[in-house]
Amino acid sequence: MQPLSQYEVHPERGFLPPEDPLGTLPAALAPWDELAYDLPKLLVSGRIRRFLRELPLLDPEPFLQTERAWRRAMQALSYLGHAWVWGEDTPTDRLPANIALPWHTVAQHLGRPPVLSYASYALDNWRRLESDGPIALDNIALLQNFLGGLDEEWFILIHVAIEAAAAPAIRALPSLVQAVHTDNPSQAEAALSQIEPALQAMYQILLRMPEKCDPYIYYHRVRPYIHGWKNNPALPQGLYYEGVEAYAGQPQQLRGETGAQSSIVPALDAALGITHADDPLRAYLREMLDYMPPAHRTFVLDLEKYQIDHRFFARTPTLKKLYNQCVHWLERFRTKHLEYAAQYIARQHQKSVTNPTEVGTGGTPFMPYLAKHRDETQQHLL
Repeated sequence: MQPLSQYEVHPERGFLPPEDPLGTLPAALAPWDELAYDLPKLLVSGRIRRFLRELPLLDPEPFLQTERAWRRAMQALSYLGHAWVWGEDTPTDRLPANIALPWHTVAQHLGRPPVLSYASYALDNWRRLESDGPIALDNIALLQNFLGGLDEEWFILIHVAIEAAAAPAIRALPSLVQAVHTDNPSQAEAALSQIEPALQAMYQILLRMPEKCDPYIYYHRVRPYIHGWKNNPALPQGLYYEGVEAYAGQPQQLRGETGAQSSIVPALDAALGITHADDPLRAYLREMLDYMPPAHRTFVLDLEKYQIDHRFFARTPTLKKLYNQCVHWLERFRTKHLEYAAQYIARQHQKSVTNPTEVGTGGTPFMPYLAKHRDETQQHLL
């Protein structure tokens, strides 16, 4: 495999960016920043589209000189685009050119679709309260919100903290697959020794979700804005991006933001040799690769090329024990995620077709397949 830096994987931050995300855009693009940061107030008015219509049509290319700036532009435009679609009582399937054109331009540069994805929602959406402190729950806050409030803040920050906690595991994955490929059990043991405590830390952070994110608030006030426009009953044709010549006047069907767009679990599955039988969720998860930053997508695909056979990890008693501990924590992580999916989504009372309980924000029926993937993880215990 290539060096971690080629995959935009940081040894201490994992898939989080190597520099703290940028909170503002160049002055020429300030109208995007101003409206994006004002969304919690404007969305309450119930007439957000009136304010979004007044945005000037801006060309971002002359003003975005760094990747941090491109990512902030993607974040601002993604929030504005979703506010346009979902921010009033009735969703709309037409996005005006003053948002659609620059959003498409920025998305093309970053190699991701013009829709709110996990990279903009979580990976690039935090700042440290103490600039020299850790990326941890007691020292991070969001840069960007829809409605704002404790529950939305906490929901996203949990994901950011999990990404930071995963870093020791992610940096050990290339060594692990190389160890299997070169038949080196001692090297594999060393890699798994780094992976296991990181998985445990991820799980412990996930357990904290209910502390400050209430299921009712999440479902009714956080979730509505992150839906996409593929397999969405409220927008059956998708979304028209007005003025974008590449789409030739045709609506686009794009998935909504979802934690399935994080690269952590697919990378772990690949390196630990955890495979899943064909089902609709498996095909959907393959599609989620397209929504990841391209370098992260390549990292997952390069790990998968090793086609790890999990039976290798039975070679020595120590190796087997370490492997089973890693699989155990990954299974517990999936189990807790399944519990939250039921609690925060499936058991909520659906009031509108725009926020269905039977499909996730990515547009898939999730409950039976999350359970199946959890069970398949457990079946890899040696």
